[in-house]
Amino acid sequence: MKEMKKRQGDILFVKIDKIKEGLVKKSDNVIAEGEAIGHKHMLMNGVLYLDEKGDIFAKVENDEAIVVHEEHKQIALPRGDYRIIKQREYLPESPRPVAD
Repeated sequence: MKEMKKRQGDILFVKIDKIKEGLVKKSDNVIAEGEAIGHKHMLMNGVLYLDEKGDIFAKVENDEAIVVHEEHKQIALPRGDYRIIKQREYLPESPRPVAD
């Protein structure tokens, strides 16, 4: 089976079999907030979870969820579980998250 991936700007959504047990439900639907001007990647109609390292996961229980951002086209995530990966940029000193 081909792995399903979707991208919105510097955020990658990778469909996984199942979110592991014991994750903490995130209190809001903000996936990432831009450092430069404060725009946010937000999940509508889904639930976000954090693991002990701060990695983010999404659960979509309805037919689909929508990811919105002021500067990017909306994307739809079909029902399922997802790992959310924030793109990193390489600097010789050390990798760091990309500033949106």
